[in-house]
Formats: sequence, structure tokens, C-alpha cells
Amino acid sequence: MAVQVAPETEVLRKEVQDRYTEVATKPDQTFHFHHGRPMAEILGYTMDQVDAMPPQAVESFAGVGNPFSVGSIQPGETVLDIGSGAGFDCFIAGEAVGPAGKVIGVDMTEAMLDKARDTAQQMGLDQVEFRHGLAEELPVPDGSVDVVISNGVINLCPDKYKAFEEVFRTLKPGGRLYLADIVVHKPVPDAAKANVDLWTA
Repeated sequence: MAVQVAPETEVLRKEVQDRYTEVATKPDQTFHFHHGRPMAEILGYTMDQVDAMPPQAVESFAGVGNPFSVGSIQPGETVLDIGSGAGFDCFIAGEAVGPAGKVIGVDMTEAMLDKARDTAQQMGLDQVEFRHGLAEELPVPDGSVDVVISNGVINLCPDKYKAFEEVFRTLKPGGRLYLADIVVHKPVPDAAKANVDLWTA
């Protein structure tokens, strides 16, 4: 089995939390990546749907793709968003599952969770909740989720094998994974893998 090379786990997590705390609390700031409504438009989200949300629902969005382009979400389903950030994808999923469904967003950054909870309350999405946790240790029971979504987060995890184990642990039999992420198609030198700045870029 291949050995994963990464910065020390707690160092990496702190750097990621610091970066995304800024995205949550200072969304008007310029970052080295696109974010907010412009990024949602680039990634093909339906702008009518985005514009119907309050500005804070999308301003801290920092995804890399559109997980809903992979497949649909049905009314009444339970959806888990790994690395939910300020909740943008959860709000879309919340509208799709309706009041009979459930959406659980999991994130490790408190500023993102605070913002997501406030926005969900403002939008009246009682079926959407947010929990503090890690992709490698999801606070969700076994076999309880119809759909797992994740948008640009697995690439930030130091232990990707464990993150995927957790995905499949939480899914019901026949459940689906709608994943948007960054994939590298050539070998990455160990020195680059150990560079925390490249992980959080």
C-alpha cells in the first residue's frame, strides 16, 4: 500500500482552519482562489437559484466544482455534506430534499459553522443542520445517509483513505457519492506533498 506523505496533521488542520476562517469572516477580501458568487457562476450553478438566496449564503463559497452536476437529490432524502463551509451546497440540497428530508453539514472551522447556522435560520431551512467534525471522523451514524456530497475538501484531508472509509460507512446500501474535487494526473514529489502552503492553496 502506498504511504501518504503530508505535513503534520494538526499543523495542516490549523492552517486550513485559519485560511477558511478568513473566507468566512472577510469574504470581500482577495484570496489566491476564486470564491463567492463569481465562483458559483464559473462552476455552472443556476444563477436564479443563487440569486434567490441571501448574499451571505454564497459570499464565502469556495468550492472547486458542482456536485449537483453528478446527479439529482430527491425529496425526503438525507444528504451529508463533508466540509460544508458556510453552507452554500447544503442550502441547495435543503431546498431539494424539502421539509421531509434532512441535510447535515460537517465542518471543522467554527467561523464557517457559525455563519452557516445563522444563514440556515434566516432562510427557514429547518431541515438543514451543521455539526462540528472532521472528514476522517464524521459525527454521523453508520448507514444513515442517502447521498454524500463534498466540494473541494477531500484534497485538504491528510488521510484520504480514512475520509473515504467514512464516506462509505455513513452511506445506506445503494447510497450515492457526488464528489467535486481536485485531481492531479501526475506524480507529486514528496517535498511538495509535505508543503503545507500547497495543501491549503
